[in-house]
Amino acid sequence: MDVATPFIEVANAIVEAGGKDLNLCYQCATCTGSCPWGYVEPLNIRQLIHLAQLGLEGYESEDLWKCTTCGTCKTRCPRGVGIIDLVRSIRMMIGETGLIPLTLRSALGSVRGDGNPWNGSRVERNRWAGPLQVPIFDKARTEYLLYGCCMASYDVRSRKIVEAAVRVLRAAGVTFGVMGQGEECCAESVRKIGEESLFERVAGSNIELFKAQGVEKIIVLSPHCYDAFKNDYPALGGKFQVVHIVEKIASLLLLDKLRLERPVKAKVTYHDPCYLGRHNNLFDPPRMILSKIPGLEFEEMYRARELSLCCGGGGGRMWMETKFGQRFSDLRIPEALAVGANVLATSCPYCVNMLQDSRLNLNKEEAIEVKDLTELVAESLV
Repeated sequence: MDVATPFIEVANAIVEAGGKDLNLCYQCATCTGSCPWGYVEPLNIRQLIHLAQLGLEGYESEDLWKCTTCGTCKTRCPRGVGIIDLVRSIRMMIGETGLIPLTLRSALGSVRGDGNPWNGSRVERNRWAGPLQVPIFDKARTEYLLYGCCMASYDVRSRKIVEAAVRVLRAAGVTFGVMGQGEECCAESVRKIGEESLFERVAGSNIELFKAQGVEKIIVLSPHCYDAFKNDYPALGGKFQVVHIVEKIASLLLLDKLRLERPVKAKVTYHDPCYLGRHNNLFDPPRMILSKIPGLEFEEMYRARELSLCCGGGGGRMWMETKFGQRFSDLRIPEALAVGANVLATSCPYCVNMLQDSRLNLNKEEAIEVKDLTELVAESLV
């Protein structure tokens, strides 16, 4: 047998696993030059793709799991290579050798056993809905399933976001309910980590549950859930009308079903989440919403919209330790302060948590607050 055959087989396996653009890359290195890791510690994506083309011979580094799947490289690639799909496919191959980082193995094990990556109990799922008197979804009485994601159930800070969302939706007369303990993680990050079979199992479980309960429309708080439900679930038979909370709020404002009358005295800048912006092109609704909040002054950061800097939490990085000085969010706080903002707003629970951690690590608690856009809207309700 030709000595090159095993290498060709690996490359072909990567293509079959979803990395169909592997051989489209012609090694210009635009991806490496675009990667946000270049601001703190270089990550050579070009080299990784080249090694994949050669069958990953000798690859042993954990650098593969540095990728946050932010999509900056893909938007700038001159050949339109689906780099995120390549990374995901290579992770699938490497993961089969047992080289998945330990912290990610723990998160994946939690998803397998408890339906979430936070080692939280299933009985805690959607428990936040009880004190807020949010009903269980009933097709006859509720139009939308409100999917709060794992963050709202297991992260104290994120609970404030879902509380604000409930208040805003009620003020506009939107009917909604939750699924209770039966739902599981959307599994978007599970797929990006490279655990395709686990993703398909969890997604299939959610799809079966949602269909059985008659769910047709879903409101999500996380761009990661939005991306999974909108772009990944349909291939598995899960075709739902999915809207992110900022889309819904923007629509309610345009239809004059939501009145924002209480002034919010703050100078605000906005951080575009990768999975809302670059991945799904939702740049305008958040800015329209900010323009409708009375008393609020908005100032754009110089890295905004398609050029927004990743917070560092995507692609499984939420469950990996990142050294101080290597966190992209540590760079974002000074950028917000540079435009005179005292509130850094965003529309993603991951981003809120990453930016909040950096705010504390940089001792900027008194200088700036980190808020979800939905929280600002709730503050403006009478």
